Amino acid sequence: MLKIHRRSGRTAVFTISGHLDADNVSELCQLVDAEPAGGALVLDLTDLVLADRDAVRFLRECEARGRVVLRNCPAYVRTWMTGDNDQP
Repeated sequence: MLKIHRRSGRTAVFTISGHLDADNVSELCQLVDAEPAGGALVLDLTDLVLADRDAVRFLRECEARGRVVLRNCPAYVRTWMTGDNDQP
């Protein structure tokens, strides 16, 4: 199960809780894409319990494009993100 909580101010912050996987990464992608371009956007992963390969690829792509800043990224997700491109 995934829960996404949005807080706004000078920076929009999406707090991600639960399991982020292929079934719900498209929902997060839509929310990110709906935010105004050029605005600061943070994904707070403090409460992320589990992320699958598709989720890690999505997070890596968003960060690489400069679209989002990942805050409190779990070590295993960061390790997968910096690993080989064909593996999470």
